[in-house]
Amino acid sequence: MSNAPLTRLTDDEIIFRDAVLGFARDRVAPHVHAMDAAGQMKPELIRPLFEMGLMGVEVPERFGGAEASFFTAILAVEALATVDPSVSVFVDVQNTLVNNAVLRWGTDDQKKRYLTKLSSEWVGAYALSEPGSGSDAFALKTRAEKRGDDYVLNGTKLWITNGAEASVYVLMANVDPSKGYRGITAFLVERDFPGFTVGKKEDKLGIRASSTTELLLEDCVVPAANVLGEVGKGYKIAIETLNEGRIGIGAQMIGLAQGAFDYAMGYMLERKQFGHAIAEFQGMEFQYAQVATEIEAARLMVYNAARLKDAGLPFVKEAAMAKLFSSQVAERAASMCVEFLGGVGFTKEYPVEKFYRDAKIGKIYEGTSNMQLATIAKLLRRVYASRQG
Repeated sequence: MSNAPLTRLTDDEIIFRDAVLGFARDRVAPHVHAMDAAGQMKPELIRPLFEMGLMGVEVPERFGGAEASFFTAILAVEALATVDPSVSVFVDVQNTLVNNAVLRWGTDDQKKRYLTKLSSEWVGAYALSEPGSGSDAFALKTRAEKRGDDYVLNGTKLWITNGAEASVYVLMANVDPSKGYRGITAFLVERDFPGFTVGKKEDKLGIRASSTTELLLEDCVVPAANVLGEVGKGYKIAIETLNEGRIGIGAQMIGLAQGAFDYAMGYMLERKQFGHAIAEFQGMEFQYAQVATEIEAARLMVYNAARLKDAGLPFVKEAAMAKLFSSQVAERAASMCVEFLGGVGFTKEYPVEKFYRDAKIGKIYEGTSNMQLATIAKLLRRVYASRQG
């Protein structure tokens, strides 16, 4: 069993969460339907996210960040997702993947150069996946060749969240394919580096306002000073960063589930059949009570994993479990909420239809459900084997 810190919120955390919820409802909600239809985030929303400190939650104050906890970032991701999971993942990738990677592995100069901009004006993206490299992340084909004081990168990245808006990318390439995954190296690649191009944007089922693009590197010149961490240690950066990122996806999924549920409950209390609100019928009560219970269970798992991470305790198994379960709950909850609304739930006029489409990605990105199960099983074997020894 985990020696897990308490999952309840402090007064300051409640104030912060409610402020983000207020922003989401007042500033984001009016644009959700149009952004989903257009498949693009409204550019005018990006600046306020920086102004609220949501794009640099853990970044130290000396670099312009909020210098708050990882758990605080998780609260922001959850709160935004109750209104729009697309805006939520925009903030999530910035904090749990990009900023975290630079914070942990960057040199003092890299932190000063990039965290300052990532906290104030630059959007970041995380570029690991490729056309032939998904769950098998270390089968990547992008190459980096050392030439003088630079590296020259060639290859294609795919499924890159925030790809259209980003100014800097944490990008993985292999400097020595003969070493396999031990040749993988992380680079900080700026959008205007020679030979770098943002390619096609995907037309997706859900989270449509979140850009998902390919990246093309054709003799892309990257200064050697932009190697993040040590040469050949990109695999370690990728693994450790994604372990934290999965908690962020868990937060997105519980926020999504809560947003759909909140709307459905409001509808069921107003909608009357046979002289009674449909929420009063026992057949409905049993169903929405079950959904609410699963959302709360998923929330506790996500909060627990985030608290463990902040406390410096082992959290990889808990993060995988939280991501796995919260994505299952989000899909079930959103599906049930469509049914709670009946026919209107199937129309785009009501938001639960969008939550349902948005939920599917939770089982896919930042490690599929099967990859989470494999991670959980491996760690369980290790624990039980040690007991037998």
